[in-house]
Formats: sequence, structure tokens, C-alpha cells
Amino acid sequence: MPEQPFVLPEFYMPYPARLNPHLERARTHSKAWARGMDMIDVPQHGTVIWTEHDLDSHDYALLCAYTHPDAGADELDVITDWYVWVFYFDDHFLELYKRTGDIDSARTYLDRIDLFMPAEGEITATPENPVERGLADLWNRTVPHRTAAWRRRFVDSTKALLEESLWELANINEGRLANPIEYVEMRRKVGGAPWSANLVEHSVHAEVPDAIAATRPLEVLRDCFADSVHLRNDLFSYQREVQDEGELSNGVLVFEKFLDLPTQEAAEAVNDLITSRLHQFEHTALTEVPALFDEHGVDPAARAATFAYVKGLQDWQSGGHEWHLRSSRYMNEGALDDRPPAARILSSVLATAPQRLRAYGHPPFGEVRVARPSVEPPFPVRLNRHLDACRRRNVDWARAMGLLDGAVWDERKLRAADLPLCAAGIHPDAPAERLDVTSDWLTWSTYADDYFQEVFGATRDLAAAKAWLERLKLFMGDAPTPLNPVETALADLWPRTDDRDAVRRAVESMTGSWLWRLANLAQNRVPDPIDHIEMRRRTFGADLSMALTAPDARPALKHLAADYGGLLNDLYSYRKEIRFEGELNNSVLVVRNFLGCPEERAFAVVADLADARLAEFRHTGDATLRDWLAGVAHWHEHAGRYTGTELGHHPRFSGPTGIGTSSLRISSLLPAGR
Repeated sequence: MPEQPFVLPEFYMPYPARLNPHLERARTHSKAWARGMDMIDVPQHGTVIWTEHDLDSHDYALLCAYTHPDAGADELDVITDWYVWVFYFDDHFLELYKRTGDIDSARTYLDRIDLFMPAEGEITATPENPVERGLADLWNRTVPHRTAAWRRRFVDSTKALLEESLWELANINEGRLANPIEYVEMRRKVGGAPWSANLVEHSVHAEVPDAIAATRPLEVLRDCFADSVHLRNDLFSYQREVQDEGELSNGVLVFEKFLDLPTQEAAEAVNDLITSRLHQFEHTALTEVPALFDEHGVDPAARAATFAYVKGLQDWQSGGHEWHLRSSRYMNEGALDDRPPAARILSSVLATAPQRLRAYGHPPFGEVRVARPSVEPPFPVRLNRHLDACRRRNVDWARAMGLLDGAVWDERKLRAADLPLCAAGIHPDAPAERLDVTSDWLTWSTYADDYFQEVFGATRDLAAAKAWLERLKLFMGDAPTPLNPVETALADLWPRTDDRDAVRRAVESMTGSWLWRLANLAQNRVPDPIDHIEMRRRTFGADLSMALTAPDARPALKHLAADYGGLLNDLYSYRKEIRFEGELNNSVLVVRNFLGCPEERAFAVVADLADARLAEFRHTGDATLRDWLAGVAHWHEHAGRYTGTELGHHPRFSGPTGIGTSSLRISSLLPAGR
């Protein structure tokens, strides 16, 4: 056995692993099932995928007994068969397609698998290989027992698990290594943890209510679970995947190359990200899920089912870790710990406590030493010919709406922001009237963001902030009488807006994300890196500007562009947010906190991430959002909003800035008598 490429780090694992008492039955059953599906010692295109020894040594029954400790005997048999099937598929795909690079045959192979997992109705196709045969058998034993909502989710996660294998194969063929953001997103699909989360619901007979299954808290729980499972697997499988198979889809390798770290340090950084994701899982389960129940009026039985599901995900984490320590499939020499579970848990919590505390220990309003960046637009800038007239009309409109009352903005602040310049860049071919609408929406969203920060950023009153945002929704319809400039301007914009469904979704997503940002401020909590990136797409308002200018762009392309724009904004606004506003939700600060690195290093990492997302955009060959990217970059470079002369300017308070000064302005922003 070759020497291990790094020493496994100490993992955060606060939940004890428990073993299902039906393990031996599942072992016997799963081997007989695999043999009946022709998975053992039966050549596929001349290659034996598994011998009996391979199956025994991998011990998938042990994995399932650890990850589903409370499942009954019949449920454990079904769950174990599913995992035998998915690991066989992985190795089958490796031998037949990854090693050969035959992407066309791989597509045909995956297209046929779709025939054996219908969301409704019977399977009509005839299986032609062990993967198809096993899937047909498992589908008929599992799907009829679940609701239509669960079946839809399970079909989606199974298809993603299979189809994203093409992404891995394409990267191998091109010798292309993913950037960290792309890697985490794609690994969720190809790695199978969302699929595993669906099987947790099946094993504990507790489905998540469909009304809340797609909400942010449940999505975060699933994503944190998935990221932790996948990154843990990357640590244990690095030797086999990277050194033996030439695999490029491994988080340790991605960190190693992107951050230019030695392998050991890259492994430690990946482990820190696992810890951060598990901390985020706990934070969401304890602080966001109970509030979600109240908001949606979830009944006691459904609450109990959801918490059973959450507990099931925790069991999977601890059980999956224990299996990785024992399976011959992975690099785990010397990793087994013979200390009692309580001692292991205590050591784990103590070892990772500094990382948890660091997230809550950032002093606001600190000095900033890095200079404002200067970035060239990634594509040629085409400015709308109506820009000058749009600027004049935008000032008149803002004044008429009350945005220039001196409480948040005055005319100087509006002109420095120069939102018509951004609109002209991202909407270069719009007629004058449509350019005005885009410009006014950008002005409204930027002003509303500043207003929200002024009023609620100082008080940290989450309940009042939520009530204020709920009232905003009324102005995208039959509006009541406006009480402030934000409501007045929104009421004016709505009748002038096309594609209102898409704009409504974008506005609600953006403004709802401000509550997430405010909650972090209230807790003085620097967010988890992945949670920050995913919420930054919403707080930046990219969906709104794209709904106005490029509504037909593909969702994956929108993510790439939104990440580039959000990361670029964090670079340009870093001094403004950190020094003058006491902000915590900025990518540079998030990277500083996560890596424990100097400000300059964090700044460079964020710039590299923006460049990597841009390179990924170029790699798609899709030109749909080129004007959007060019216009956003051009605006950041040429608008005055982030320049030194404007950072200290406030319409009504030009004296000192820092802790406590925002509260001096709050009374002028609230409606009279409140």
C-alpha cells in the first residue's frame, strides 16, 4: 500500500455513531441481491466490475447500518440495496466510460437509465445490464410507498446523481479542474447526498411537508448535509481517486490547486469547511426551522416528522464517518479511535471551538488597508444611446418619489451612485422608456437596501424588519397608501413593469435575503463561506436586473454571472462596508475569517474566485449575459459610490462615522407618529 498523501485531520463530529441491530441480515440479503442482479463476478463488456471480495470488503451493509441506525429490518434491506446499486453504478461508469473517455456512449447509457425511474406509472422497458436491472427492482420496492411529492424529489435527485457523471467525465477529458464554487455546486449532484437525504425520509417514515420542502431553511439543511458528506468523502478517497484513478473531482485537489496549498494544508482547509458546514447545519436547525414552522402554520405531526428527518441527517453524518474509518475502499490507516464515544465527541468539540468562536468575534468598523481595485470589463461595453437623457429623468423621478429627502440620500449621493450608467451597460439596446424602467428599478433597489441598513441595521430589530418587508409586497399589486419613499417608488414602478411574475420573485428573493444579512449582524456572526456565496446572489439583486434585461438566460448561466457580479461588488465595496458601515456580510471578510489569513491574501482569493467564475462563464460559450457582465464591471469602475470622496458623505450627518452614529438618523426615516 503506498504511503498516505496526508494525515487525516481531526473531524468535528458531535453526534455518536449508532449501529443498526439488523446489520447481519442486511449483509446476507444485499450479497444475494447483488448476485441476483449480476453485479458479482459477471463481466461487463469484458471487465469484471466487482468480485465477491470487493463487495465484502466495501461492506455497504455496514454503511447503511451506521447511517440508518433506527430503520427496521425490511427498510434496512431496501436502503442497503440502494447503496449497493449506487456504488456499483459509480464503478460501472468508471470502468466503461471514465477510463475510456467515451462521452457519447455515456450519454446513451444514462438516457436509458431514465426509463427505469418513472415518477408516475409502470416501468415498461426491459433491463439490459446490472445497473438497469437493479434500478428497476428497487424502484418497484420503494416508490409505491411514498407520496407524489417525495417521488418527484427522488426522481430529480437520482437523475442529478447520474447525469452529473457526464460533468466529471467532460472535466477528465479536458483535463479541467473546477473552481471551488463550481465544485461544491456540482458535487452536490454527482456526489449523491441529496439522494441520500431522500432515502433518510424513507427509512424513518417521515417526509418533509411539501409546503416547506423548498424553503431556504430546508434547502440549507440539505446542502450542509450534502457538502459535509461529500467533502468528508473527498478526504478519505483522495488517495484512490486522485493518485490511482486520475480523478479531478476531489475537494482536496481543488483547494490544493486553487489556493496553492501543500496537500496537507489543503486537507486541513477542506476539513475546516466541513466543520463550518456542520456549524451552519446546527445554526439553521436551531434558529431558522422553528420560526419556519410558525410562519407556515406547520401542524405538530409535520413538525415531528421534520425533526425526525433532521435527526436522520445527523445520524447519517456520524454513521457515514464511522464507515469511512472502517471500509477498505478508503484511505484510513490508523484513523480508528478506540476512545469512548463521549471522549471522542468532547475532543472534537474542543478542537473546533476556536473556529466557531472566531465567527462571532469580529470587531466591526475596523481599519481597511487594501486599496480599491481597478477591473477592466470582461467584454466590450456597449452603452445605451439614451444614457444622458436617462440620467436627467432619473434625478427628477427620484426627487418626485421622495428618495432625495436627505434622510438616506441627497442628489449628490444619487449622482454618485449613477444607476443609469449601470442600466445603460446591462440594457444597451433598450428604447428610452424601457431604459428608464431599468434605471429606476436599480435606483429603487439600491436606495431600499441603504434605507433598510439605516433603519434596521442599527436597531437589529428583526421582527420590525420582517413586518416592513412583508408590507412591501403589497405594493406589487393593489397598493395601499405609501408611508415612506421606498413604498412610494415601488408603487410607481409596478404598473410600468413587464414580466411582473419574474420581477416579483426577484424582488421578494432580494428583500428576503436582507433579513438573513440582518440576522448575522444581530448575532455579530461572520457567515459560513458557502452560505454567504449562495445568499450573495440574492442580496446583490442580480435576479432583479436579469429579469429586467435577460429574462431568458439559463439558470446556471445566471448563477455564474451573479457570482462574478457579487464578488466584484464585495471587492469594490469592501472599504465602504467594513470601515464605514460595520458590515459582516462581505466575501473578503468571510474568506479572512475562514482561512485565518491577512486582508491582502483574502482580497486576492476573492478576486481569483471572481476570475474563476468568469472563466467558467466563458467556457460555456453562451453569450446571453455578456452585456450584463460588461455593464456591471464598467459601472463598478466608473460610478462614484465606492470612491474615497463619497464614502464619508452622508446627507444629514457629515460628522464622525462608526458605532452608534447611525442611530442619530433613525427617527427621520420612520413614519410620523411611529
